[in-house]
Order: sequence, then structure tokens, then C-alpha cells
Amino acid sequence: MTGQVVHFEIPADDVARAQAFYREAFGWRVNEVPGMNYTLVSTTETDESGAVTTPGAINGGLMARQGPITAPVITIETEDIDTTLRLVEKLGGAVTLPRIAVGEMGFAAYFTDTEGNVVGLWENAVR
Repeated sequence: MTGQVVHFEIPADDVARAQAFYREAFGWRVNEVPGMNYTLVSTTETDESGAVTTPGAINGGLMARQGPITAPVITIETEDIDTTLRLVEKLGGAVTLPRIAVGEMGFAAYFTDTEGNVVGLWENAVR
């Protein structure tokens, strides 16, 4: 199903400090992704494929605050990022960061909605 919120991102001025804060305050598990300057954050349990096992729960990430990502971002799943970005523009939003590959996992993009919020998009890689 698409249109679901599937991820969140929290930008940080000091990623190590943010990792410690969220780990200690909420018991989140943090795992740095080698070569990507990104930390995966587990707020809930996952199965072998990485899918969350608690209905309604999502996991997320921490990254350095930079560029247009200056506040927390929710990420919405879509079947086709390029089609979704065209629709966003048609409806008055704007592309903030175009589609980029995220390792072999899939693709991400960011848009700014009509209210000035930066929102992420996620498209799974075809397997």
C-alpha cells in the first residue's frame, strides 16, 4: 500500500549527541550506516526483512542538519517517486530534492508542500 507514513528523519547539529539522547531518553536502537552519513533508528521491533512488527509503528533515522532538511521530516511511501513529484508540483508543492538512489534499498526524494513543510518520499527498489 502506498501513501503510508513509513519513516521519519530527525536532523541534528551533533549526530553523536542526538544518538545518545534518543538512545537514553527512549531506548531507541541506533545503527550508523557505513559510507552514508546516516543513522538508522529502531523505535520498535522488526522482522527478518526489516518490516516493523507493531501495527502503526515506524522506524526512522538521524542525519546531520544541512540543506533543506532543518526540521524533522516524515516520509511517505509511493510506487513511483517521479509521478508523485509531478503531482505534488501540479497541486502547488515544489520539488526540494529530486529522486536519489539509497544504496540498493530504494529511492528517496523530498518535496515542500503548500504549507512550507519539507516531506520525504520513499520508493522501494524492485526486487
